[in-house]
Amino acid sequence: MKKTVNKLIPLFLIMAMIFAITACSNKPKSQSEDLKKVTVVLDWTPNTNHTGLYVANEKGYFKDQGLEVEIIQPSEGTSDTIVASGKAQFGISYQESVTYARAADVPIVSIAAVIQHNTSGFASLKEKNILTPKDFEGKVYGGWGSEVEEATIKYLMDQVGADFSKVKIMTIGDADFFQASASGQIDFAWIFEGWAGIEAKLKGIELNYIDLGKEAPVFDYYTPVIITNETVLKDNKDLVEAFMKAVKKGYEYAIENPEDAADIFIKAVPEVNQELVKESQKFLAEKYRADVALWGLQNTEVWQRYTDWMYENGFIDKKIGVTKAYTNEFID
Repeated sequence: MKKTVNKLIPLFLIMAMIFAITACSNKPKSQSEDLKKVTVVLDWTPNTNHTGLYVANEKGYFKDQGLEVEIIQPSEGTSDTIVASGKAQFGISYQESVTYARAADVPIVSIAAVIQHNTSGFASLKEKNILTPKDFEGKVYGGWGSEVEEATIKYLMDQVGADFSKVKIMTIGDADFFQASASGQIDFAWIFEGWAGIEAKLKGIELNYIDLGKEAPVFDYYTPVIITNETVLKDNKDLVEAFMKAVKKGYEYAIENPEDAADIFIKAVPEVNQELVKESQKFLAEKYRADVALWGLQNTEVWQRYTDWMYENGFIDKKIGVTKAYTNEFID
């Protein structure tokens, strides 16, 4: 038996239906539909050099600037080539790499120094008794096969009258520094104090460490840096401004709140050594900004000094205009 429907629908029901239909048709787009998608490519696997990016993502700083940011690792090529090609708008690189690129007319630009001073250097097990570059004589260096490594070691040894020809250079690539050292395969290697140096302390391993930037001012260059390409700077300056506002806020948060920043990083990259991340984050909290007024600032002298060294040692065939290789426009 069919049910009958009263054709005389009360007025208030009609008004309610109209209101509901109107409300649905005027429903605003979701925030994600309005966000501009941006890609940032890392230089390597995620580590505490990158924490400010992950903080900016987690804390909503990117969304506040109208951005939806994807942080990726380079699957093919380097961050420099990926950013230069436009496949990513931003990336993490190094002053050395940017200098190489500019000398080859690849138009990438550094827009911020992630860490104010070079936190890398040469490390060895304490029992090796390598205290100065003079002690490199007769030792085996384990590196990743770059000519810059050899030139850096030679320069340091020359400064103290040591004989570079007495150093044996061995390419070990990504081999574990601790295993290679303990087995006697190598005597010293180039490490980042804020990562491998912290890891050594956690493992109870005593190291001798020669701070590269303190040993020779020319090597106190920016590593890492944040890069973009000239096309983005020219055609999408508002994007760079928005991105850098969020990134700067992310690193400032990491400076003031290293423990919470470490937790944010661990949440984003749960496969990492959590204890190492927490201790590394405490170390870098004092290094990100160091002795300058604002996080990210870059200095012409630092750029010029290392560029001159690369040119004098034949790594680039022409000097670059360093003021075009970097900008503080989005930091000041």
